[in-house]
Amino acid sequence: MRNQLIQQVEQNYLKTKDIPQFRVGDTVDVATRIVEGDKERIQVFSGTVIMKKGAGINETFTVRRIVNNEGVERIFPIHSPFIQKVTVRRSGETRRAKLFYLRDRVGKAVRLTEERKVKKADPAAAAPATGAPAREGKASGAKADQELAGAAT
Repeated sequence: MRNQLIQQVEQNYLKTKDIPQFRVGDTVDVATRIVEGDKERIQVFSGTVIMKKGAGINETFTVRRIVNNEGVERIFPIHSPFIQKVTVRRSGETRRAKLFYLRDRVGKAVRLTEERKVKKADPAAAAPATGAPAREGKASGAKADQELAGAAT
């Protein structure tokens, strides 16, 4: 439960449409604005989201990647004006909210299994293509054979 007055004040500073939906385990590209003197440039940090925490204006996410055999983690505030955009490259399958166990892994062991996008199948396409009728109910094969044998006599 957050104070409603605080929520109203924060509402003006929250990004709403710029941020895609991503979860822990996803591989993302985070484009950040970097100001050097009077110049400004965009730098992309790509890696795996290992943690999300906070709420409202204080919401952050941590991205981890390996650079020169060294793990690098960076914490990004989601609603920061310096975050240009976040692009989701892969969705990883996870069963945890925080992936700190990836810190101990090296090489291919760091990779998460990719979450498969399941397409909704049409009921007509799911029907068997053969001319034989499909079995209905939960009758086992032996029981069905006995019923056929009893009907033949």
